[in-house]
Amino acid sequence: MEKKASPFFYVFLIGFVFVVMFPFLWMLISSVKPPSELFGDKAFTPYTTHPTLENYISVFAKHPFLHYLWNSTVVATVTTVYTISVASFAAYAIARLQFKGKTVILGIVLSVSMFPQIATISPIYIFLKNVGLTNSYLGLIIPYTTFTLPLSIWILVTFFRKIPLDLEEAAKIDGASLMQTFWKVIMPLAVPGIFTTAILVFIAAWNEFLFALTINTDEKYKTVPIGIAMFQGQFTIPWGEIAAATVIVTIPLVIMVLVFQRRIVSGLTSGSVKE
Repeated sequence: MEKKASPFFYVFLIGFVFVVMFPFLWMLISSVKPPSELFGDKAFTPYTTHPTLENYISVFAKHPFLHYLWNSTVVATVTTVYTISVASFAAYAIARLQFKGKTVILGIVLSVSMFPQIATISPIYIFLKNVGLTNSYLGLIIPYTTFTLPLSIWILVTFFRKIPLDLEEAAKIDGASLMQTFWKVIMPLAVPGIFTTAILVFIAAWNEFLFALTINTDEKYKTVPIGIAMFQGQFTIPWGEIAAATVIVTIPLVIMVLVFQRRIVSGLTSGSVKE
């Protein structure tokens, strides 16, 4: 017989959701406030008496925000496709193939992901400057893989290890090669884990700030986080426009997570239940 949750549980759940959502809700309210309500006593009110879309219009009218969105989309998408492609092969090799030093390699992969970005930005920038890749899409895609690839490999190794080995042995008995086994047997079963990892990589690349700020200084190649940071003027900070831009940037990620919620949950749990 199932136990009913106590009222205190629902109170705690509602409170927890409110605390988590509060920053986004505050940004949403601020984005529709007129400038007169963004400062002074009314700045701390959780509502507006004169909602307006002026801030959203200004984001696109005064700034090349659509171009920022396009740059972020291109860089995040290519980074995700490349990272997942390489990480899938690397993770499968570490999880399934027998060779010396697997533990060492996996430890190195994990240690690389722990390096702070500020410690790697200088050599990466010098390298990209020497090969002429600053102010380009490739100039961001390459350094983005330095923090997305190790994490992706580490996550996917767990999923591949949970897939039953008997399936691969059966495929070998049927005459399938290693690559055929990988594409036709392993990959379909690992789709939830790969999909979840791809979402995490895309979000990380979409929100990245330090590399984008340092490597691409040309207005033509700036991404959304840098574009929003450049909104402020010499004497004023347009908080309404910043709030509106933040909402615009966040909504696609929220929609993507909601649409693919089942796949994400399936990917997060499949690694722990497969035997």
